[in-house]
Amino acid sequence: MSRLYRTLLISAALSIPALAPLHAQEIPDPAANAKPDKAARKKMKEVYKELGEAYKHWLNEDVTYIIAPEERSAFLQLATNEEREQFIEQFWLRRSSNPDLPDNDFKEEHYRRIAYANEHFASGIPGWKTDRGRIYIIHGPADEVESHPTGGTYDRPMDEGGGSTSTYPWETWRYRHIDDIGDDITVEFVDPSGSGEYHLTMDPSEKDALLYVPGAGLTQLEAMGMASKTDRFTNSDGTHLGKSLGGSRSSSYNEFTRLELYSKIQKPVSVKYKDLETAVNSRIVRDQVHFTWRTDFLKITAESVLVPVTIQIPNSQLSFQSKEGVHSATLNIFGRVSTLTGRVVQTFEDSVSRDFPDSLFQQSVKLFSIYQKAIPLRPGLYRLDIVIKDVQSGNIGIVNSRLAVPRYEEDKLEASTLILADQIEHVPAKQIGTGQFVLGSSKVRPRLEADFTTADKLGIYLQVYNLKVDEKTHQPSGSLEFVVRKGGEEVMNFKQTTQELKQVGEQITIERLLPLSTLAPGKYTLQVDATDQLAKQTITRKAEFSVKAAPVPQAGSSPGR
Repeated sequence: MSRLYRTLLISAALSIPALAPLHAQEIPDPAANAKPDKAARKKMKEVYKELGEAYKHWLNEDVTYIIAPEERSAFLQLATNEEREQFIEQFWLRRSSNPDLPDNDFKEEHYRRIAYANEHFASGIPGWKTDRGRIYIIHGPADEVESHPTGGTYDRPMDEGGGSTSTYPWETWRYRHIDDIGDDITVEFVDPSGSGEYHLTMDPSEKDALLYVPGAGLTQLEAMGMASKTDRFTNSDGTHLGKSLGGSRSSSYNEFTRLELYSKIQKPVSVKYKDLETAVNSRIVRDQVHFTWRTDFLKITAESVLVPVTIQIPNSQLSFQSKEGVHSATLNIFGRVSTLTGRVVQTFEDSVSRDFPDSLFQQSVKLFSIYQKAIPLRPGLYRLDIVIKDVQSGNIGIVNSRLAVPRYEEDKLEASTLILADQIEHVPAKQIGTGQFVLGSSKVRPRLEADFTTADKLGIYLQVYNLKVDEKTHQPSGSLEFVVRKGGEEVMNFKQTTQELKQVGEQITIERLLPLSTLAPGKYTLQVDATDQLAKQTITRKAEFSVKAAPVPQAGSSPGR
């Protein structure tokens, strides 16, 4: 597969917003919920009241300074704890410098800042609640800090009128650059009460401890009798600074500049949401190639599950080229399994070709092409992306889905998914465990649409785990009951014991081919009950299928999929 094509497939698979829907109820995209309407605000209040303490703590303490308003709105419109957990994972992922790493650098740094703020800025209230704590958590440590914890003598710069005065405890923090704010940013904190709680100030004169003492702490012009200290209290710029010796002050003292900085410095750092245009484009191409798919789950170990991903494409969806009496089509398939934080854990890609001679082409185009890739995964919740491209036409089909891999407990009876197959057969020893559709020592090809005829045999494949073994016979003692129902009415029932299967140990594999010639056309339900007689436990698996009348064979026809 060419690098260009692989890039196209990966781009298509990645072209879904970070909060793409994983359930029937869509998780709101933060960029689309910046201004919730009245009904949404009412719902958000109701949701907030019902939030668990852990989520309230996360929202109001852990991320209160860094969460954007639109993100907060989106969080308060989620319906389930599962969605909230997904949101929280995505929240940190958006801010990580390397989402592929298992440890999120931004998250670790954020909680380090909270811990530092609580240790260094506490003053009767937790450090994270103070102004210094807030600025430190949002922007990190300043590049330069000028600290005066006991106040002392302060020689004013000429912009502030010159002269000397005494001050309350104060600090100045300088940042060389802050994104979205600018370069050479200076913020000042003052503790006029002497309690240790410094607050952010817009007024450089607020630290002046002699401001309200007549005749004390005068500026140079005031000391020379060229200005009056009372003039400071008539300033219209929100400060109590004396007149500048150089005339007009620098732009950093402008009231609008100070107001803007005061506002911006306390806002969350902006997050650049992914462009939604790519998502729109992916929706346009998503329906060009229609296909069906399914996933099955079979236990490997307590911490590993085999997940066969089966894909079925109608041959009528393919573009065939005819050459020398043979019709050929080629599909490229790309698949990706990722965690909810976006970390990729498995990928697969393959090229699938179909070739039909002229004599079988018209019939074959009514059938299907089927592909399978089995991947091992740990139990958990994932996202599955599948991209299919028809090489001849360039058409693409995309599926994005939630993938919940179950955890098989060790202390109770468990079972794999129930697979209805149109083919179950043993494979040569050298092919055991390898190749498409091979599960253990058998080839099991699922019939995705579960649509059979009376001339077919219904393949039944199921694995049962954790059977209790008798201490004397060293064998399990269990029974299997197969029940076929039509519209709730039982039409077939047969049983089998673990002894009849001639399998020993804690795990058994059920492989049966059930003739359907006695069933009338219609829709049916197959139920398999596996019972452990020793542990007195039963587990049930169900699957639906349909039966149609067998077609009348035509001369020269060849059955197949």
